[in-house]
Amino acid sequence: MAKDPDTPQARGDAAAAVPAGGPGSGRAGLDQRRIIGAAVRFIDENGLRMLTMQRLGAYLGVEAMALYRYVPGREALLDGVVETVVDELFGDPDVHLEAHAGWVDYLQRLAHGLRRIALAHPEVFPLVATRPPAAPWVRPPLRSLRWIESLLEVMTQAGFSDEDAAAVYRAFSSFLLGYLLLEVSSHGVETGPVEEPDVSPIEDLSKYPILQRLEPHLSVDVAAQDFEEALEALLDRVALLLPRRRRPPRLTDDR
Repeated sequence: MAKDPDTPQARGDAAAAVPAGGPGSGRAGLDQRRIIGAAVRFIDENGLRMLTMQRLGAYLGVEAMALYRYVPGREALLDGVVETVVDELFGDPDVHLEAHAGWVDYLQRLAHGLRRIALAHPEVFPLVATRPPAAPWVRPPLRSLRWIESLLEVMTQAGFSDEDAAAVYRAFSSFLLGYLLLEVSSHGVETGPVEEPDVSPIEDLSKYPILQRLEPHLSVDVAAQDFEEALEALLDRVALLLPRRRRPPRLTDDR
């Protein structure tokens, strides 16, 4: 069987961008970036349920109170963990913010980049999937407003209407979330909710004009329609496994 190209072993951790500052770095090495990087590693090694400010302090070789100078509390720490892990996309040389080779290539690269994050941080990924979003109509696992703006810009520049670009984003994010949560759970990761997160404040969205413009399309509840269309596409694909003479009519032929 061919080696999975998205695993950390196959890539030599090429996409990892977690900052330095591991166990026992001590008070002299503390800053927010190092604390959050250590939290990512702690979750990777011990699981999300084990993370407390006291344990993270011990992991860094300091008292828990020393962490509060840089991170207000556990909620802010978890938000920072999600942001840091998703930001690994920016350090992945195979993922591009612009569609240099077309929108299909762009989405393929982005999907594999997110899968690499899930496989590199399986214990963190359920947190990526459940933390409150920066805007109420933003869906996991992409999370980063910059990446969502990038995706919507690529799709609209490719000729998709605003409504269709939003539909692409919903389908893309739903596929990735469902598939990647199943994949990390197959490795023994607990994917159920760990806690009820606080509601995060809405960020300033002035730098993301397409995301703002598409809010009505992104926030509309069309879950039943999306599910049905995804199911039909799956059944179409399954039907292709049959000999041509035995295939039923394609469910999506009339769409």
